[in-house]
Amino acid sequence: MRAFLIFVLWVAMGMSAQAQSADDEGAVRSVIERQIEAFKADDANRAFAMAAPSIKQLFQSQDLFMDMVRRGYRPVYRPQSYQFEDLQAEGGSLKQSLGIVDPDGVDWLAEYTLERQPDGQWLISGCVLIRRTTTTSRL
Repeated sequence: MRAFLIFVLWVAMGMSAQAQSADDEGAVRSVIERQIEAFKADDANRAFAMAAPSIKQLFQSQDLFMDMVRRGYRPVYRPQSYQFEDLQAEGGSLKQSLGIVDPDGVDWLAEYTLERQPDGQWLISGCVLIRRTTTTSRL
């Protein structure tokens, strides 16, 4: 009987962790989508609101932040399309991979890191862009 109760408790804890990660996945996707939509609308205030405090401290203003994004993150600033890929836990943060096609049709991988804030909200603490290469085999 005791083993059965331990098993039920173990299963319940696992289901709770899965539900939490599903909630986290939805929240992470939402914050990234809201930021991309803000970029597309040139809404610096909304885009900057999705940034973690460390990013806000680094750039000091929404205008400096948007200027950096326009110059160095064109695939994220003006995506032709994007698709969510893997979500991974890394210490106390999450890493969300996003496949992006830029305005010129070039494929990119954007690796977002997000940090949970004291209020439970996830905010973006970084983004690394990696250009994907396509290889064609020739016979």
